[in-house]
Parts: sequence; C-alpha cells; structure tokens
Amino acid sequence: MSTRPQKHSLTLKGHRTSVSLEPEFWTAFRDIAAAQSIPINVLASDIDASREADVGLASAIRVYVLAWYKDRSGD
Repeated sequence: MSTRPQKHSLTLKGHRTSVSLEPEFWTAFRDIAAAQSIPINVLASDIDASREADVGLASAIRVYVLAWYKDRSGD
C-alpha cells in the first residue's frame, strides 16, 4: 500500500531542511495544515519546536498525523 518515502524541503525558522515521508503522510500532513488554515511550514515548525531532542522531525510528523486523525475518530 505505502510507497517509498519522498523527500521534500521545508523551511523552519528561516532555515531549509529536508524531510522524507511516505506520500500518504505528505497528503495527510498537507490536509491537516489546510484544516488548520496554516501553511505546512508553520505546522512543521510547531511540531519541530515541541519534539524531544532525540526524536527525528519525520518521526514527529508521522506521530502528529496519527494523533490528529486518531483524535478525530474518537479513539
């Protein structure tokens, strides 16, 4: 079902960084940003600021996406 991760560039606090996520996560991440009426870079910066130092940004985004959908499903 899932394909190989795709690398995209994001801007966090004025600095460019690359993040690799599966296409399904990119779609969900963009949908969440749109639902919150914020640019994807702002959402990524918020996630980056709240993650633990030993957690990679891609992992933090995946967990955020999962939690966002889980919260909305009532689980």
